[in-house]
Amino acid sequence: MKLLSNLVLTVITFTFISCVDKVSDPIAEPPRELTVMEKQLVGSSDNFSFKLFKKVYEAEPGENLFISPLSVSMALGMTMNGADGTTYEAMKSTLSLNAFTKQQANETYQSLMGLLGSIDPKVILNIANSIWYNKNFSFQTDFIETNKKYFNAVVNAMNFGDPATITTINNWVKNATKDKIEKIVEQISPETIMYLINAIYFKGAWKHQFDKTKTYDDFFTTNEGKQVSVKMMRQENDYSTYTNNLFTAVDLPYSSGAFSMMLFLPNKSKNLKDAAEFLTKENFDSISKNFTISKKNLFLPRFKLEYKLKLNDALIALGMGDAFDRDKANFKKLYSGIGNAYISEVLHKTYVDVNEEGTEAAAVTSVEIGVTSIMDNNIKFDKPFLFLIREKNSGSILFIGTVNNPS
Repeated sequence: MKLLSNLVLTVITFTFISCVDKVSDPIAEPPRELTVMEKQLVGSSDNFSFKLFKKVYEAEPGENLFISPLSVSMALGMTMNGADGTTYEAMKSTLSLNAFTKQQANETYQSLMGLLGSIDPKVILNIANSIWYNKNFSFQTDFIETNKKYFNAVVNAMNFGDPATITTINNWVKNATKDKIEKIVEQISPETIMYLINAIYFKGAWKHQFDKTKTYDDFFTTNEGKQVSVKMMRQENDYSTYTNNLFTAVDLPYSSGAFSMMLFLPNKSKNLKDAAEFLTKENFDSISKNFTISKKNLFLPRFKLEYKLKLNDALIALGMGDAFDRDKANFKKLYSGIGNAYISEVLHKTYVDVNEEGTEAAAVTSVEIGVTSIMDNNIKFDKPFLFLIREKNSGSILFIGTVNNPS
């Protein structure tokens, strides 16, 4: 099932925010038109989506892959409110937000979250944000209030030394993803002072559901040429399709058609890498405008997968290196205490279940903030040490000794 899983990942997340100018299948009217800034943010988010996907795919080209660029973008969008200087500019560029001021980005994220959740009452799309910080540290008030206001972030001061904190954070993740992702935090490092977490939950029924009685046992050929057993769904219907010399694309709508899954099947002489390299925002927009409807026999395997990835390397490769650098990172608008705050880890987890009825998917992105002062500036005599007593004017040492057991 590796090949198909790779093919469908581009759509579950991308179509959440894709604005298609010409659609072959009828789509329910949205509650309102997108604003100019929302359309720009959609374009920026799509651009980031394909850039991130390619970096992740290049690292693991033969594996199942499923990411939510929207979740990553929102978690980093919250974090960016605490960045300054070159760190802020690099994050802004990586997220393809160069055309936005910080205020514009915040306001547009806010309005787009509300719009996405109300487009189709028959499709569930929940977006939740939270901030969890070490109560022993003080953070910039403006940073906290901005994320509360524009990202509707739940903010909690926690005892990071208490194991129960991990359980509390993970329970929030579990609840926000309807039990599909049970945990994002395994342990809290002594350097960690904050987590910024985004969670997305999606559930949509196919507009044209597959008949379970027509699902049959079949084989699927992996990238390595191995045949694996699958449950193959099948359906004859009028489908929106697009074909070029690389692949055939099929657009499967959910419910009223506002959300859809787009699948890309490489042609016989091509492979998944060819399709992946072709997909850019510009090419994707062109494809989306040129679907045509025709009757097809569609065969699609049922699949369910969970995915976990540390995004540090991919984001650094996309230009966010300063944010991860312990010395160069500038998050003074987030934390201005002793030491330097930096992003220590961006962890991403996803879940997807595709069956005859539709699709259920979830994603969580955690941005972990560390600070150098915890380890670099603390001096803790918690092992054997030497000491002396001296007279400073003469330099005379009066006493000298060691402590191997102070009790």
